[in-house]
Amino acid sequence: MTYEESIDYLYNSRPPFHVVGAKAYKPGLENVQTLMAHFGEPHQSFRCVHVAGTNGKGSTSHLIAAALQAAGLKVGLYTSPHLVDFRERIRINGKMIEKDEVSNFVEKEKAYLDAVQPSFFETITALAFQYFAKEKVDIAVVETGLGGRLDATNIVAPLVSVITNIGLDHTEFLGSTLSAIAAEKAGIMKPGVPCVIGETQAETEQVFLNKAADCGLLQSHGKAAECGLQQTDGQPNSKAPGLMGELGLIWFADQCSYLRSVRRKNVPQCELSGAYQEKNMQTAYVALRVLRSVFPTLTEKAIAEGFAHVCTLTGLRGRWEVLSQTPLTICDTGHNSHGIRTYVEQLKELSKGDRHLRIVFGMVSDKDVDTVMELLPRSAYYYWCEAQTKRAIPADEMCRKGLTHGLIGMAYGPVEVAVHAAQKDAGPEDVLFIGGSNYVVGEAIKESFANHPLITR
Repeated sequence: MTYEESIDYLYNSRPPFHVVGAKAYKPGLENVQTLMAHFGEPHQSFRCVHVAGTNGKGSTSHLIAAALQAAGLKVGLYTSPHLVDFRERIRINGKMIEKDEVSNFVEKEKAYLDAVQPSFFETITALAFQYFAKEKVDIAVVETGLGGRLDATNIVAPLVSVITNIGLDHTEFLGSTLSAIAAEKAGIMKPGVPCVIGETQAETEQVFLNKAADCGLLQSHGKAAECGLQQTDGQPNSKAPGLMGELGLIWFADQCSYLRSVRRKNVPQCELSGAYQEKNMQTAYVALRVLRSVFPTLTEKAIAEGFAHVCTLTGLRGRWEVLSQTPLTICDTGHNSHGIRTYVEQLKELSKGDRHLRIVFGMVSDKDVDTVMELLPRSAYYYWCEAQTKRAIPADEMCRKGLTHGLIGMAYGPVEVAVHAAQKDAGPEDVLFIGGSNYVVGEAIKESFANHPLITR
């Protein structure tokens, strides 16, 4: 079976969430537990970091992985969805899984998969975990797919759990309130395992504290949290709570100022340039400091090196990525109101003065489109588009909705057509932004810029 045949089988026999939406969602751990038993419990053979959250979990996962790589470790990285190549989901030290690994897995296990009928995500989770076990990674960074408590990845026993933030997304599965969604994400917390919470919110903090109490975790706030992160003579504090003690801690990263004080001294610029990445860096940094009691080579220098070269080390793309300097062309995968809010102000700053802002934008049907459109800049001109997925909102519908929110533009249909129209219209001083969904960004990177002279990387 060829690689292409294997991918066709995976997509056609069990269509993924990003293609068909809710039909692909199978909550619960029964299937993945069955799969793990079949493969000899591979998830028990490697150490890991488990990352959940509404937004930022991909960037945070890559930041953590990059620092661990810079510390000289062999690091597995499992994330979703992919932008261009399916194999982006499964990496070791930034290198995508080989095509032969995918095709051999499918060819060998096809009959078994047909009998068990796991979801697409459950199947790929099994592929990733058995691959990491086979390759004997030192540690894997594992991102949840959707939610946490019932997510297929929630069979791992991590060294540290990370929850980046909570926003209103996938409410049909996770609940309609921030506290309900927080409860689902908090499901990745484990007894005695340290947990890092990226952003504290009034509606969610107590949810996390209650779950922490159930897991026997001690609360650590602000300066108290930093006491557990301090070093003596350049070495991790051997008396620090968390991994070194019998009980773990719950850390609220946004209440720790340690990263900010270090960055003021001598930390290189992070390769992720979006202003919103500061929060993800803070979250990743606290998680990495907790991990230092296990990995002595995870020094401040390694963390700084990892952050400074995160995209180069791990292959991350699409997070406030500059595709061209003339005109300045940026793409970002923020795809819900919580995520899009993080970059709107930065867009407005870039387009001040005589610079015209041109936005190529498309969304999928399970997002709160009206809330998103209320956030978008009124001064921009919009090139509405639709990605090649059944979940995409038609470009003409996006255009009509945009007009009701005071957003001026035209419907261009396919992403490639919209991008080329924006490129043609843009002057050298203009700003061109591409976003609204992972699929729009992925298609823009793959198709519109594949052989375009403007591409810079």
